[in-house]
Amino acid sequence: MLDECQLIHDDVEEKMDKSIDHLEREFQKIRAGKASPDMLDGVMVDFYGVMTPLNQTSNITSPDPRQIIVQPWDKSQISNIEKAILAANLGFNPKNEGEVLRIIVPTVTEERRRDLVKQAKAESEDAKVAIRNSRRGGNDEAKKLEKEGISEDDIKKLQDDIQKLTDDYIKKVDDLFDKKEKDIMTI
Repeated sequence: MLDECQLIHDDVEEKMDKSIDHLEREFQKIRAGKASPDMLDGVMVDFYGVMTPLNQTSNITSPDPRQIIVQPWDKSQISNIEKAILAANLGFNPKNEGEVLRIIVPTVTEERRRDLVKQAKAESEDAKVAIRNSRRGGNDEAKKLEKEGISEDDIKKLQDDIQKLTDDYIKKVDDLFDKKEKDIMTI
């Protein structure tokens, strides 16, 4: 019976880990003005009729903090890649230089920085909601175990462990947000 409690605990922890992973991916998309190949994560290209992630069609580098170079492996696909970057609505205007696309990352205004912080805050809040939903799901599973005959003390311990996990993961979200906010505001 205690194995079932451990399974619930592990399941809740795994879901909370996924929430943190998702938050980190979303934070990578919030560009703070420093050019990074990660800024193009999530861009999908119509590559010979198949929607393909950009990083599987091109070499993406950032030679300096102000630009990103996209070098397609198949030069005939450069216009499709350019269209995909524009369609991703990332605020980039790639310059087609025949063999490569050069993206100049614009400097970020103070107002834009505040907007980016708000966006990061919203992503943080979404992650916290997901973590709390994982907690609620774990507690619901614990209550089902109580009906199956597991002692009240074991259920209480499981719920306490789930709450401790929740507190730890909420702190991780806050720490990630603080780091991202500092990154956005100090460029």
